[in-house]
Amino acid sequence: MDSWKKAVMAASVAAATILFLKKKYAGGVLAGGVALAVLAAEYPEKFEQVRESLPGYFDRGMQVMEMAAKAGKRITDAAGQSAMDAWEEL
Repeated sequence: MDSWKKAVMAASVAAATILFLKKKYAGGVLAGGVALAVLAAEYPEKFEQVRESLPGYFDRGMQVMEMAAKAGKRITDAAGQSAMDAWEEL
């Protein structure tokens, strides 16, 4: 990687970090996008692999969220019952 690309990467990552810490999320995302664009231009084959594997990660994440929602619903249902109702149900 050329030295100017390294400088752009370092500056944009630092700017994104500072902007996120100052709670200026739009600017932080923009600065982070610049860093990712420079990185993608340097290593396009790696980013292609990541892009192809993203749907699998999203599917797994959705499964985890569905399990958490089901567990939360069960906990909410169980909390709504009185101890006597739970004992009678058993």
